[in-house]
Amino acid sequence: MSENQLLSTGWKFIPKDEPNAYYKGFDDSAWQTVTLPHDWSVSFPFDRAYSSGTGYLPGGTGWYRKTLELPGDLAGKSVFITFGGVYNNSRVWCNSNYLGKRPYGYSSFTYDISQFVVPGKNVISVNVEHTDIADSRWFTGSGIYRDVTLRITSPMHFAQGGEGIFVYSQQADESKAVLAVKWKLQAGEAETEFVLIDANSQIVAAAKGHGAAGTTLLEILNPALWSCDSPNLYTLISRAIAEGEVRDEERTAVGLRSFRFDSNEGFFLNGINMKLKGVCLHHDAGALGAAVPKDVWRRRLQKLKDAGCNAIRTSHNPPDTLLLDLCDEMGFLVIDEAFDEWEGCKNKWWQGHNVYPPKHFGYADDFPQWHMSDLADMVRRDRNHPCVILWSIGNEVDYPNDPYVHPSFALVLGNNDKNKPEQERIYDPNKPDAARLGVIAKSLAAIVKEHDTTRPVTAALAFPELSDIIGYTDALDVAGYNYKEHLYESDHEKYPGRIILGSENGTSADKWACVRDSRYIAGQFLWTGVDYMGEAAGWPVRVATPGLLNLAGFEKPLYYLRKALWSAAPAAALATSISGEIADERFCWNYEPDDRVIISCYTNCYAAELFLNGRTLGKQTLSDTDLCRTVWHVPFEEGELVAVCEGSDGERLISKLQTAKAPAKILLAPDKTELQANGRDIAQIEVFLEDENGAAVTHSDLTIRFSVNAFAQIIGIENGCKSDLTPYTSNSRQTENGRMIVYLRAGQTAGEAVLTASAPCGLRETLWISMI
Repeated sequence: MSENQLLSTGWKFIPKDEPNAYYKGFDDSAWQTVTLPHDWSVSFPFDRAYSSGTGYLPGGTGWYRKTLELPGDLAGKSVFITFGGVYNNSRVWCNSNYLGKRPYGYSSFTYDISQFVVPGKNVISVNVEHTDIADSRWFTGSGIYRDVTLRITSPMHFAQGGEGIFVYSQQADESKAVLAVKWKLQAGEAETEFVLIDANSQIVAAAKGHGAAGTTLLEILNPALWSCDSPNLYTLISRAIAEGEVRDEERTAVGLRSFRFDSNEGFFLNGINMKLKGVCLHHDAGALGAAVPKDVWRRRLQKLKDAGCNAIRTSHNPPDTLLLDLCDEMGFLVIDEAFDEWEGCKNKWWQGHNVYPPKHFGYADDFPQWHMSDLADMVRRDRNHPCVILWSIGNEVDYPNDPYVHPSFALVLGNNDKNKPEQERIYDPNKPDAARLGVIAKSLAAIVKEHDTTRPVTAALAFPELSDIIGYTDALDVAGYNYKEHLYESDHEKYPGRIILGSENGTSADKWACVRDSRYIAGQFLWTGVDYMGEAAGWPVRVATPGLLNLAGFEKPLYYLRKALWSAAPAAALATSISGEIADERFCWNYEPDDRVIISCYTNCYAAELFLNGRTLGKQTLSDTDLCRTVWHVPFEEGELVAVCEGSDGERLISKLQTAKAPAKILLAPDKTELQANGRDIAQIEVFLEDENGAAVTHSDLTIRFSVNAFAQIIGIENGCKSDLTPYTSNSRQTENGRMIVYLRAGQTAGEAVLTASAPCGLRETLWISMI
């Protein structure tokens, strides 16, 4: 049988080069002890000397070492170690034996260490070289920022690296599903057994096979189909059996579903026509950097789900498999994206966005040698996830003049070219010819199809006008358009067989109307679901803020606009500003006496009436052209602002804002009151300010210091402020609009963790969380 171990605790780390640290006998006793996943970038202060593109945080060189105690019965066993992601340029040793390197920081990779491990003490050494911090257009993090697992099995086992088990639905409808299991064994032929169990562990189908490889079919009658509303999952138990003994066993989550794209009708899931209501996501979580625990993603995804979101695009790299696991469990459809650049290196802004000159370093350096492995590994790793419906081979690699050019376009302005000098927008024959992109795209699509023919290939096109000329679009099954809503109608007529999807879109409501009112458009993916570090305007701003949620995972007014547009459930929310711009709005009714305030009510109800201190300020009826937003211009007056929204079925929804006094209480709201004392489990504690009457304080902020006893550890504090330069290692931070979040990780001893929050004004609050 097989044994899997998660290697998360007890790693030794040092953020500098140690040339002999690969050596098994190296003394690492003075190094830090860290828990994986780990991102060392967020353990350093922000500094203007670093790159704005990656959030003004450092990279550098680091070493990790893990001592493993393995059992004495290793003889004849196969042992594998898998890294979910190491950013970047990793090199790995086992007991002083060099295993290999992996430049791409987003790829998962596995090494066979069977011939190097011994009973008793073993040492895994990992060198990480992230020395060029301007190597990306967003925050990357540094280190072993995803899980590492060890697998001990017999020599007769299913192939590793996603090659051993590939499951897909040959048929899936309400009456019957046929599940295909394509399998491959290492070390010769054996009997194979495949058992499918439901959520109640009841066997619903079983089949056997024989040989070194094959495809086995399982038939399921009256299946519970996987969908966004009902993400039903089965578990496939795959066994390799030799001489009557189970030699290897693997478990795979299975979602039975069918889907298709149509050039005239858009997207269908299980035969039902629907719109993809998607968001793009980068991979960081502010204070946690790129080392994001599953529960943090769960909280974010649940909020997006509540807003009507049903799809995710992994921008612009292979994601953590934990994210895909959650999408399987929660019912999100996924565009799984491989690359942000191919052979041509994009501009990397390091002094502020579009501030010249850029730097030119990144994955393009490694693409020629590594793209086949990186793409194939992504597809093989992720193809069993029912959530994945599209493979994206690239993001905006056709961006005009960055670096590719074409003589058909003498002067071009891209979708993100504000303040770009004219000489950077004109055709320059000395730059790479864009015709090369068509050739590469065909090659990448072929790699995908070699490993999975059950899903279409797409890409996010920045310049489809160019990609149509050079053959890039021809290589795609689904054409993703970035910020090209004005081309939808004309391109649908010009290319009648083309499937068009909004792969990256602005958050304004009119962009959704383009999708809602065009049956042939499969959906849209907003930029973005959550704010992210990097791609920053310039010091001291270190965060990009287009998200529905801020960096701390709290809802913005923009979130409630999207909820009103996307959610089938009635929705209503008030927000205010002086400017009238959605980006400036707050959940606040504290202004100066002479201020004229613009009040927005976001609702999908048919009418909204606004009251100030009990008197009506007018009732407005909404139509499709209002796009779920009503607006009032009101002189500020202290008191209570109330919106009463009426649904078509007579249901009334109420949203309130109240003038608050000074902060009088710190409120700590944990997502859990018990944690497993395993050194990994986390609690997310939302922090709010209230006044003496219990009203939410959003107009005034406090600096709060947090402390915890030895039973737990504070691993991050985030307020979502785009220009807060307080080091993430600090245990104090100022609230932003009266709120922040604290991430607490369990220790490895049972007991009562006590978290204390205190402010200089004398406010204090305590929270107890049990470690069990």
